Amino acid sequence: MSNMVELAIAKAITAGLREAMRKDDKVLVFGEDVAQLGGVFRVTEGLLAEFGKDRIFDSPIAESGIIGTAIGLAMRGYRPVTEIQFDGFIFPAFDQITSQLARLQNRSEGFTTMPVVIRVPYGGGIGAVEHHSESPEAYFAHTPGLRLISPSTPNDAYWMIQQAIESTDPVLFFEPKRRYWQKGMVNLDAAPGGMHQARVAVAGNDVTLVAYGPMMNVALEAAALGAEEGKSIEVIDIRSMSPIDFATIVESVKKTGRLVVAHEASTFVSVSSEIAARVAELAFYHLEAPPLRVGGFDVPYPAAKLEEKFLPDADRILDAIDRVLAY
Repeated sequence: MSNMVELAIAKAITAGLREAMRKDDKVLVFGEDVAQLGGVFRVTEGLLAEFGKDRIFDSPIAESGIIGTAIGLAMRGYRPVTEIQFDGFIFPAFDQITSQLARLQNRSEGFTTMPVVIRVPYGGGIGAVEHHSESPEAYFAHTPGLRLISPSTPNDAYWMIQQAIESTDPVLFFEPKRRYWQKGMVNLDAAPGGMHQARVAVAGNDVTLVAYGPMMNVALEAAALGAEEGKSIEVIDIRSMSPIDFATIVESVKKTGRLVVAHEASTFVSVSSEIAARVAELAFYHLEAPPLRVGGFDVPYPAAKLEEKFLPDADRILDAIDRVLAY
């Protein structure tokens, strides 16, 4: 019988970090306020007491320095796990990530690996101020040499953080911050599959609905509401934004003939853009309607009082589903 435990997503990440640190003393955790405070979302709470200040420590408020330090540690054989406190703070580290971290393995012809994990709490819905509710994944998905993943369940959170740490490539681990306290069962004995493997969350026959991270809850709500109206909606959690498991998506679209992709980020030059384009290439003759995308509007993330209007909800997803079914 599997060893099952109920955890919130935040605490599932904590448990995954703890397990990785127990297995390998080369795993280090650092970032702003991650040690004494346990992180602003308390994801690293308790790790300092267990592993000590040489394994988990606070950094200065300097994201470029955090990633630069991680690169140096990786060169010396460590597996650094860094935290970018909020999504919007990752941009001071953009040069280090895209110009150095993503390129060093290729630059050294494979001699130097970069087993660096960058934890990024991302997305909106928490009533925060500017720079605290961004969805910057497309910037990094465009960069060769980086892996991007995002769990939407506690079970995925527990296992995917460990898989990210085990990778010899740099991994951006995007954490859906508004779902941190969503609880679910975690199987402590068996991983749910590879970290880049998509998951069919709900089977259906009429429309394929693709989402990831914080948007999965909304997609599942839309599918449930659609089912009440007689619509059979297949929901896929891609779990990984780079690389993307196109095989699972295409197999579904060949069955349903219709595709809707939803995420919080703006749709212009986005993860949904790539999915829509690739499905049009790989399943063109199976499509009964053009792929449609649902995302944040092409404006800067708004003030808290307007974010409910900005973020896609079940109604906006169902509107897209109605439109693809109307063809």
